[in-house]
Amino acid sequence: MTIKLNFRTLLREPLLHFLLIGAALFLFYNLQNEGRIDNERIVISEAQINHLVTLWKKKRQRPPTQTELESMIQQQVREEVMVREALAMGLDKNDSIIRRRLAQKIEFITSDLATLAEPTETKLANYLEKHSDEFTLPARIDFLQIYFNPEKHEANIQEYINNLLNELSQVGENSDITKLGDPLMLEQQHEQVTEHDVTRLFGKEFASKIFTLPVGSWQGPVQSGYGFHLIILSNKTENKLPELEAVREKVRLEWQAQQRQDMDKVFYESLRQRYEITIER
Repeated sequence: MTIKLNFRTLLREPLLHFLLIGAALFLFYNLQNEGRIDNERIVISEAQINHLVTLWKKKRQRPPTQTELESMIQQQVREEVMVREALAMGLDKNDSIIRRRLAQKIEFITSDLATLAEPTETKLANYLEKHSDEFTLPARIDFLQIYFNPEKHEANIQEYINNLLNELSQVGENSDITKLGDPLMLEQQHEQVTEHDVTRLFGKEFASKIFTLPVGSWQGPVQSGYGFHLIILSNKTENKLPELEAVREKVRLEWQAQQRQDMDKVFYESLRQRYEITIER
């Protein structure tokens, strides 16, 4: 049991990751140059042919005929000839597209290796707590609103609203409001909306205000960009950080993304130290 635990601990060590990266780069280089003895000899290995057959099967759902396979092999030879001649002529030099692609291939290797590391429950829980802002569920409310058009009521609007507020306060949230207030293109009833949702519909100041109102009683008037509103909240849930079980997969993906960034940074710095860099300004 102790040996198993130590082995798992070893798998999470950054030093092992670097060794794996180095081994992957070495393997990648060897595979890319498999069977090539010198610049004047081209060998299409059995592994390369099997790879061509596999790609053909995945694309066409059947094995290639002998003629098709021969055509693929000759195309591979043609590509190798053209690549070698292009390299010999220096056509890869100062080509930004080729440079970016080569850099990306190195980054892909480190990225793939980072995904091999699986986080423990403790690491996931710690990541969730440390990045709680990213996973916290926003507060939500259910509310009803009655709209009053300032242009329609003019000087009497405050008195009209206060009178209606007194009437509504007697019956609470059971009152029928469908015929009260003035027409508005927005609904009177809104359920499970966040402050962002309300801001998008009524404006930021309106949203900030109604999220501070108590539940169960008519309040107002609250002003929006449209005019004035009487508001009653029937339900409100506060901001909360979900349990790990509810967001496990999202936390795991975010943790792996962070691991890729960290590994890429350290790996790049380890490579950069091999070079003497001069920047002429």
